[in-house]
Amino acid sequence: MTATETDTSVLSVDGVVKFFGEHQVLRGISLEVAEHQVVTVIGSSGSGKSTLMRCVNLLEVIDDGVITLDGQDITDPRVNADHVRRRIGVVFQAYNLFPHMTVLDNVTLAPQVVHGVRRDEAVARAHELLSRVGLADKADEYPDRLSGGQQQRAAIVRALATGPRLLLLDEITSALDPELVGDVLRLVRELAEQGMTILMATHEMGFAKQVADHVCFLDNGVVLEQGPPEQVLGDPVEPRTRQFLARIIDAGRL
Repeated sequence: MTATETDTSVLSVDGVVKFFGEHQVLRGISLEVAEHQVVTVIGSSGSGKSTLMRCVNLLEVIDDGVITLDGQDITDPRVNADHVRRRIGVVFQAYNLFPHMTVLDNVTLAPQVVHGVRRDEAVARAHELLSRVGLADKADEYPDRLSGGQQQRAAIVRALATGPRLLLLDEITSALDPELVGDVLRLVRELAEQGMTILMATHEMGFAKQVADHVCFLDNGVVLEQGPPEQVLGDPVEPRTRQFLARIIDAGRL
């Protein structure tokens, strides 16, 4: 899918290149995320998934290419990065909750400080979201009193509290114990069913197969293969994709 094929494209990544010193991490990445679509990015560690996510959220400056959000070139140096980030919710593999703040305060901070929402409105919204993810009774707890799965669900609620246009999920289950992964993935599945627009880097191939609308396989900084999950994960064209998936299957993860 390209930007010219749909007028509902939320995110467009076109020919993005990123170097760290002399090391090229992204080698002309192009992908699209349409409205209400879930796009998963898969690939081995070091393939460029997290760097791509950081570039989309403007945490890294790209060396070439263009990234647009709702048609706006957000990689234009004149763009206010903070204004762009107000429209993007991000959850990383490390929960990044503020340890000195309660769950409720973690969730309500950005709506109040960044978006100017009144505290009573922010608190009401936070309680609603926490109830939806089974954390209604944890609002006044501090993060270190929660399990890893609970902390990650709280981090997702914090990202949702600002009403983002796009949700970026970067390996959000990789730091979790296996028994906690299901809770977090069920939440993401619910968000997808509710029409959230999501770009997700993941090692969870089974989840990608069930939930994704589109799968991109990154290898050495290149989108080597992309398409519907049944094609990319079920009948890949590229030998490298087949090799990668064979290892995943051998490990019992697909």
